[in-house]
Amino acid sequence: MTIKDTPEEWEVRATETPFAGNKTSVRTDDVVMPGGSVVRRDYQVHPGSVAVLALDERDRVLLIKQYRHPVREKLWEIPAGLLDVPGENPLHAAQRELYEEAHVKAEDWRVLTDVYTTPGGCDEAVRIFLARGLSEAEGERFLVEDEEADMEHARVPVAELVRGVLAGELHNNCLVVGVLSLVAARDGDGLDALRPAQAPWPARPFEV
Repeated sequence: MTIKDTPEEWEVRATETPFAGNKTSVRTDDVVMPGGSVVRRDYQVHPGSVAVLALDERDRVLLIKQYRHPVREKLWEIPAGLLDVPGENPLHAAQRELYEEAHVKAEDWRVLTDVYTTPGGCDEAVRIFLARGLSEAEGERFLVEDEEADMEHARVPVAELVRGVLAGELHNNCLVVGVLSLVAARDGDGLDALRPAQAPWPARPFEV
């Protein structure tokens, strides 16, 4: 048996959108189960996201801390953002987010991992990039607003982040998955064996 996720789509007898928001919506599908019964499934429709684990020459990860209203906490996170345009190149979106949230650019980009954040209730797909060769971006800083206007920044050693994740002190999914994937990649074939930045992403197809 090959342990690999595979595409599959069960019959949908009816679908509706009871809520449509600014960036996401809620869809209700009547899905035919293997035994023939039809059940209703509600889920959030999401455009997809990118996140950037930016690693500097001192083995520190660039972090931001911002308020997340649904969980009523300020979370340490890695730079991330939505794929605002259908078919948008995820690498370009990641480079934009790193610039806007941290005013940083990177020379070397790799795909660290691809994840579905909550596949039981949302179709959000996230591509997490590894960015190395960091330097200050040119030009003026991006004008932030709303939650981002209160952001804090830090650069934290990888080992300290691993300890915080395993101690239950850090909870952002992209940070947790990104940091642990980084350590796993190092212990495996090495960071240079990671997929190239423009590797295909079936969950959110894009043009190079």
